[in-house]
Amino acid sequence: MNKDMQQYLDKAEVLIEALPYIQRFNRKIIVVKYGGSAMVDEELKARVIQDVTLLKLVGFKPIIVHGGGKEISRWVGKVGMKPEFKNGLRVTDEETMELAEMVLGKVNKSLVQLVESLGVRAIGISGKDGRLLSVKKKYANGEDIGFVGDVTNVNADILYDLLEKDFLPIICPVGLDDDNNTYNINADDAACAIAKAMKAEKLAFLTDIEGVYKDPQDSSTLISELTVSEAHKLVGDGYIGGGMLPKINNCIEAIESGVSRVHILDGRIPHCLLLEIFTNKGIGTAILNDSERRYYDGE
Repeated sequence: MNKDMQQYLDKAEVLIEALPYIQRFNRKIIVVKYGGSAMVDEELKARVIQDVTLLKLVGFKPIIVHGGGKEISRWVGKVGMKPEFKNGLRVTDEETMELAEMVLGKVNKSLVQLVESLGVRAIGISGKDGRLLSVKKKYANGEDIGFVGDVTNVNADILYDLLEKDFLPIICPVGLDDDNNTYNINADDAACAIAKAMKAEKLAFLTDIEGVYKDPQDSSTLISELTVSEAHKLVGDGYIGGGMLPKINNCIEAIESGVSRVHILDGRIPHCLLLEIFTNKGIGTAILNDSERRYYDGE
């Protein structure tokens, strides 16, 4: 067998490996939280959008929830403002909120444009539209951090309608409180709330790390599969800290609220979504219910 023919056969094997996953998740909802370096690197951005578009075209029902923290910080610096953080959370005063909403809207429409360029119908919406995301004021360990909100309700009917009409929704994490004030929402929190409300089959977080480590200082301790019970134990034993702690708590909450499984992926790896979802071994950390197992094809 010549080298060219072997390359074709290898490609066929990849497609066959993906088949059980395509069958399993056909017509299922998957929420992708898109953020980190993959949003500022144009090549990575294009590949992430290719991944999500492919998921759509093979029968998934993807929803993108995007962040924009790095871009917001860049614009805050551009206009001469100084970013302020308390307990790791951005303090968002009225002026910063106005700027954040502008930047997030710009990011939103750029993602819509990328998806549309690949032949899939996308629609970008703010959490304010149709009161998709209702919020209450969020505090950081009791400290006031301004116009930052916790999601109290998701108007899931809007998203079900868009999915039914074959759109790919791309959501800007901004919401309204009971007095119609505008609040910025942490994109992880927004994605988690939406995944729970939609009873999503999967929730995927694109981050700037490989996944969950038993020892954050040792990359060889990457955990590829983690049950909710094991996640609780890692948190309780103090292995999870810093910025990973709220992310893990979001994952646990999502699983316990009915999301089938959650993936934490390194968005800096090209096509990380496809590698995690369509291959047997995956590349990130999959968090699942205690009663589930990772390999659907019997391996």
